[in-house]
Amino acid sequence: FARVMHDGQTRASGEPYYTHPVEVAGVLAGLKMDTATIVTAILHDTLEDTKATYEDLEKKFSGEVASLVNGVSKLTKIESQTVEGKQAENFRKMLLTLGDDVRVILIKLADRLHNMRTLDSMSPKSQLKISSETAYVYAPLAHRLGLYAIKTELEDLSTKYLEADNYNFVKNKLNETKTQRNKYIKNFIETYYRDWE
Repeated sequence: FARVMHDGQTRASGEPYYTHPVEVAGVLAGLKMDTATIVTAILHDTLEDTKATYEDLEKKFSGEVASLVNGVSKLTKIESQTVEGKQAENFRKMLLTLGDDVRVILIKLADRLHNMRTLDSMSPKSQLKISSETAYVYAPLAHRLGLYAIKTELEDLSTKYLEADNYNFVKNKLNETKTQRNKYIKNFIETYYRDWE
């Protein structure tokens, strides 16, 4: 359904748009979310970006899925009306209180994570704006929800665009010591298991 609804739409990278909701669903599957959440992830942009209606989703899937997709769409509309800085904390609070169902917020976080992973295809101005929103709104939100791996990745990806020099310095230093670190970890693991035998 989502592939048909998004037919002809492409992402800034030129990829078919449908690849995005599938990747968002993959993030949520990695979190072992329920079927309705994963289905919603695949459908999350259909109300905003296609001819699909709430009734279509309700009929083809379920009231639960239609409600979740509608919740994600509402958050997206609110998000587009906020500005950076002082309103970031208010937006984070609003996200937490508006989400009747925490799954809506989880889908929004997975959506942002995939958008950050593919930010290279956007203009530098968009990269800075989206990275700033991510650093001030989405990474702290992921932290509050205990999604530390997502929080860390969002922070790392934001830093890549907001502080490119620092990001590249750290990245290069880590690459320089990668072999040494891997050897240390391998030796540690071998020693640990040997001591337990």
